[in-house]
Amino acid sequence: MKAYIFPGQGAQFPGMGKELYESNKKAKELFEQANEILGFRITDIMFEGSADELKQTNVTQPAIFLHSVILAMSTEGLNPDMVAGHSLGEFSALVANGVLAFEDGLRLVHQRALAMQEACEINPSTMAAILGLPDEKVEEICQSIADEIVVPANYNCPGQLVISGSNQGIQIAFEKMKEAGAKRALPLPVGGAFHSPLMEPARIKLQKAIDETTFHIGSCPVYQNVSTTAVTEVNAIKDNLTAQLTAPVKWTQSIQNMVKDGASHFVECGPGKVLQGLVKKIHPEAEVSGL
Repeated sequence: MKAYIFPGQGAQFPGMGKELYESNKKAKELFEQANEILGFRITDIMFEGSADELKQTNVTQPAIFLHSVILAMSTEGLNPDMVAGHSLGEFSALVANGVLAFEDGLRLVHQRALAMQEACEINPSTMAAILGLPDEKVEEICQSIADEIVVPANYNCPGQLVISGSNQGIQIAFEKMKEAGAKRALPLPVGGAFHSPLMEPARIKLQKAIDETTFHIGSCPVYQNVSTTAVTEVNAIKDNLTAQLTAPVKWTQSIQNMVKDGASHFVECGPGKVLQGLVKKIHPEAEVSGL
């Protein structure tokens, strides 16, 4: 069975989507439609902008969504048996399997990005990647830090867990992780503590936007970051999508469940090859490729 997977924030690069825009008529129409929906020419930033311009949250998230979704929509014979997306990529996955219309997915992603940016300004915070410790040990250390918010945020693959929290809490966690034997503890260049309780203001705003959006029955199941299992029921999809902002991205567990349910070939749709690498670390026998 073939699974299509969609990347999240961090996969962006200057010039992304330009070749697709210039070589595919349908892709060009969709990019121009996106410019109108957003009210600014995001294509100018994607194609000609600097890395700094591209990494602003209100640009990054719709840019990655557009690259992923338009690539998928411009590909003949796209017929996934299941889909999943890493964080932001979950919205791309839901357009690919027909749960969300292209326009609605883009509007939600843009609203999500703005809401997350506002939450970051309310609560200055950050994230860090912890390499070389068992997940259980990272969880234990996070729970041991009193008076500060520090939580597991991204279960990317065995031995790679991203934590999220207050600036002070992450600093304390750094020292504890190193003492526990972590190979590396790397601060991440992000605007705030995504997938943590500090994103609660954004979750409330996103929930309102999701409640006002039409969701459809999809062509195949989506394995969501929160549940990690196959989901087809519309209300469950909406609930999981909202909860994702303050809950961890359980990517390792999602891929394991997809394999258990028959996935043998994972196709990454979007910029970069990060997810292909993570899948091989989670399940070395899997076949991986990119569009």
